[in-house]
Amino acid sequence: MNLLQHYFPELTPEQLRLFQHLETEFRATNEAINLVSRTDMDNFVERHLLHSLGIAKVVRFPQGSTVLDVGTGGGLPGLPLAILFPEVRFHLVDSIGKKIRAVQFMAGALGLENVTAEQTRAEQVRSKYDFVVSRAVARLATFHPWIANRFKPAGVAGAGLYYLKGGNLTEEIAESGLKAKVTNLRDYFSEEFYETKKVVFVAAK
Repeated sequence: MNLLQHYFPELTPEQLRLFQHLETEFRATNEAINLVSRTDMDNFVERHLLHSLGIAKVVRFPQGSTVLDVGTGGGLPGLPLAILFPEVRFHLVDSIGKKIRAVQFMAGALGLENVTAEQTRAEQVRSKYDFVVSRAVARLATFHPWIANRFKPAGVAGAGLYYLKGGNLTEEIAESGLKAKVTNLRDYFSEEFYETKKVVFVAAK
C-alpha cells in the first residue's frame, strides 16, 4: 500500500487497512470468477486500485453526494472510491450477476455501508445521481447516451461523468460530439502504466 500512501498521503490508517483488505478479498474472489486477468493481480495496487483513485485527482466528491458506477465489473472504480470518500453514497451496477454478487460480498466483508450494488444495465437505472464514474466500458458515443439522463437536475459543483480511458481519444471524443475535458493521469502518477491513461470529464446537463 506504499504506492497509495505516496500519492494520497492523507489516507488514514483505517483507509489503508480497508485497501489492504480489499486486495485480499479481491484476490480470493478473482480465483473463483476471474474479475480481472490473473496475471494482472500481480499489479493490482498499481493498475487497479491506484487507477480507480485517479478520478480523485480530478474531482473531490463532496460529503453527502451520490455516485453511480456503471459497468463496475469487480467493483472498479467504485469500491476504491468508496473507501476514499466514506461520506459519499456509491451505487455500483453491472449486467452480470456473478460480478455484482462478488461486489456485494466484498463490500459487506469490508463493512462499506456507503455502497450498494445492483444487477442491471445503466439505461435501466431509475434513480438520479450527482456523478457517474466508469472504466472503459464502451466508446464515449455509445456510453454517454446510457447515462445522460441519470444526473440530478440540480447537481453539485463538478457534476457529470468521469470516465477512465486510455490511448489517443481525439477521434473518439469528436465522434461523440460531446464537450469533454481530458486529464492525463501521467501528470499525477509516474508509473509507465499511466503514460496513456486519462480521465474524461463530460459535465452533466
